[in-house]
Amino acid sequence: MFDQREKIALLIDGANLYAASRSLGFDIDYKKMLVSFQKRGYLLRAYYYTALIEDSEYSSIRPLIDWLDYNGYRVVTKAAKEFTDAAGRRKVKGNMDIELAIDAMELADTVDHFVLFSGDGDFRSLVEALQRKGRKVSVVSSLTTSPPMISDDLRRQADHFIDLASLRAEIGRDPAERESRMNRRTEIDEADRSDEDY
Repeated sequence: MFDQREKIALLIDGANLYAASRSLGFDIDYKKMLVSFQKRGYLLRAYYYTALIEDSEYSSIRPLIDWLDYNGYRVVTKAAKEFTDAAGRRKVKGNMDIELAIDAMELADTVDHFVLFSGDGDFRSLVEALQRKGRKVSVVSSLTTSPPMISDDLRRQADHFIDLASLRAEIGRDPAERESRMNRRTEIDEADRSDEDY
């Protein structure tokens, strides 16, 4: 599926990958992800696309974005739009499809193999366009989830389909690492509290 001589680009639809990994019950270790794909060929670029909620003083995704930005990823963000639907529910809309597609087409003359982390059927036309330029496209999503996270059209169009569940051991964050971080935070909080004067 991968050739060591290939130039590879990762295109990560952040919201889609997050939803898929969450459905499978694990967190992505983005450092391990880079290492994993560097072993498969020459990793030229790794892009991470996500929308950020406007006017939010603190976004829970901000620490991840900052880490990715300093550790080998090109982070592409735009402001998400908040609106209220007909039923009065607050909704957030932040689609990064166009940004991802433009970057992919601009890289098409340089990259041999694109790895798209998304199950969104809207990307079928992009995959087809890259293939017409002689590029290989692998799609990473999940059939294991219920319902499946990948569109049937996208899966059929891709040269290769990789189920995210099969990458768990390679790119999944160790649950013990998360627990030990939580315990350390609790210990630090307890130590801070013990220093307070009452």
